[in-house]
Amino acid sequence: MKNKRRLLVRILAIAAVIGIAAVMFVIGRGHTVYFDNKAMTAADGTEYKPFYRIDVYVGDECVAKLSEGDRGMYAMMGQKFKMVLHITPKKDAKKVGSAVTMKLPYNLDGIILNLPALLNGAAEEDYMEEFIPAPEVEDEDADSVVTDEFVMPSEE
Repeated sequence: MKNKRRLLVRILAIAAVIGIAAVMFVIGRGHTVYFDNKAMTAADGTEYKPFYRIDVYVGDECVAKLSEGDRGMYAMMGQKFKMVLHITPKKDAKKVGSAVTMKLPYNLDGIILNLPALLNGAAEEDYMEEFIPAPEVEDEDADSVVTDEFVMPSEE
């Protein structure tokens, strides 16, 4: 009886640890979200023009103020992303607010959102893409070794 109870407690403890790990995987997943206010052309040929200005708010904090052609970023935890956008379509135009809630993909750490395409109803594959950092450019001169050795030509 005592061995059965011990085995049951061990199985329940292992199941609890696995359950906590699964929950932490979902809610503890970190993402860096990049916001673009740039022109883009969708796969179907639709062109999306940038807005004059977009202010991105997450919670009560303004995380990015984007003019035409700018990129901003926000690091977050979890899969559900909520933001409020204050959009100025053209210079001296009145600001328009828009709330956006979306689920972020599990498999992407860095996500680029093209805001003009997102706000104009483009498909997810058009407004969302993976952020891939550019490789560092190595300086070729830094690898060359300069020596002060003088080599005497051999006499024949």
